[in-house]
Amino acid sequence: MKKIIVIGAGPGGLAAAMLLAARGYDVSVFEKKPYVGGRNGRFELGEYRFDIGPTFLSMPHIIEELFAASGRNIHDYIQLVELDPMYELVFNDVKLAMTMNREEMKKRIATLFPGNEHGYEKFINENERKLQALAPILQSKMDRLYHYLRPSVVKALPQLTLSQTLYDVLSRYFDDERLRLAFTFQAKYLGMSPWECPGAFSILSYMEHAYGIYHVIGGLSEIPKAMARIVEEYGGRVYVNEGVRKLWIDGTTVKGVVLENGETVEADEVIINADFAHAMTNLVDDGVLRKYRKEKLQSKKYSCSTFMMYVGVNKPVDLAHHTIIFADDYKRNVDEITKDKKIPDDPSIYVQNAAVTDRTVAPEGKSALYILAPVPNNTSGIDWEKEKEAFRQNIWDTLAKKLGWGRMESYIECEKIITPSDWENDMFVYEGATFNLGHQLSQMMVFRPHNRFEELRHCWLVGGGTHPGSGLPTIFESARITANGILQADRQPLIPVGPLPKRREL
Repeated sequence: MKKIIVIGAGPGGLAAAMLLAARGYDVSVFEKKPYVGGRNGRFELGEYRFDIGPTFLSMPHIIEELFAASGRNIHDYIQLVELDPMYELVFNDVKLAMTMNREEMKKRIATLFPGNEHGYEKFINENERKLQALAPILQSKMDRLYHYLRPSVVKALPQLTLSQTLYDVLSRYFDDERLRLAFTFQAKYLGMSPWECPGAFSILSYMEHAYGIYHVIGGLSEIPKAMARIVEEYGGRVYVNEGVRKLWIDGTTVKGVVLENGETVEADEVIINADFAHAMTNLVDDGVLRKYRKEKLQSKKYSCSTFMMYVGVNKPVDLAHHTIIFADDYKRNVDEITKDKKIPDDPSIYVQNAAVTDRTVAPEGKSALYILAPVPNNTSGIDWEKEKEAFRQNIWDTLAKKLGWGRMESYIECEKIITPSDWENDMFVYEGATFNLGHQLSQMMVFRPHNRFEELRHCWLVGGGTHPGSGLPTIFESARITANGILQADRQPLIPVGPLPKRREL
């Protein structure tokens, strides 16, 4: 059996490990932290349970396919719950509950934004065609310029709307600014501004309206836990509290890894699931890389960061499972984060109140609040130890004002904060850029680090820093692409890619 080492037990690394272990490879996963999942992990504060990072799950058919390809049924391991409303959007003068029920969504738009319901119908129909065209790019490797000449890619290129931003594209469907923002805020999943994000990413909001948003009972961290369990069921090993110090490299050939305890472990192939720029900066000796050496990495564009508050409160909270509160001047808010690199005065805030769906995350009569505010990454030079408390108070004041919460802080039983500095220092995220490399056209597809890493032999990448990009669905696709690359090199049958499911009609 070929030996495979996976560095990092994030969702991409564990998905690749699961797929390859099921095919008979000897798989070992090494994770620095004491838990699996990486940014998709979880922690507990007393009786409260929190996901660390991702809380939205869309396109569940992808993980269903990956589990099936591993000889398992995902529903034997986790419990999925579809959310309706998917989320509630809060503007300064109106609230909009988003549903994938097409007719109901049109009614809500017609009531709040008369005339725009026809744009919604057009948005759904056009983006259904766009996703069908773009799916082959997101599901296959893109590591040679001639891959742009594949028939499926040539067909998809007009759908990339290369000359338009996401905001431009949504302006074709909606004339109300608030409604445009309601379908462009998903650019934040990529850590980008909708005024800079490529127009192709209008498919992000479409995917939600076509396939729904789901919660996993116990938290989305249950997905990597299930994958780790399956790796071990097939004889693989998942080591936690066992970090990798560096790659074992002979010339430009990766031969294995050197663990933090000094042990050298040999492998036929090594898959890197650590944050890409952090891994290239810390796991590879100076002078080995050319394209991705430290100076080159510093010149790349990176996503924004996030200021996180995980709060247990001793009362029920009357709030949807997912709520997004928009800054009064959203463009100014985004510019402060992505261009001016300053702490926003009027932050946009996301709140997850999972206890309304999932009683396992908080004791009866209490709530576990996950609060996120996008902020600049650490290229800003912001001193978060100095600024943390003032920004925390700004968030509470904003929530009190815009949600009518009053002094919710008086009900706090426990609280944990993660700043951009913490993302970098404790979670090993380069510059605290929680959504990885930016998704500008100059850093997408062939121009993104390749799944079969181009600078080192027998080295592969999975996760948000490689093709096709960040976000759980695309990270899972990166795992399938990488696993198939190894299978193809070994002349083994490939893991199938199913057709996109039909848009669900409710």
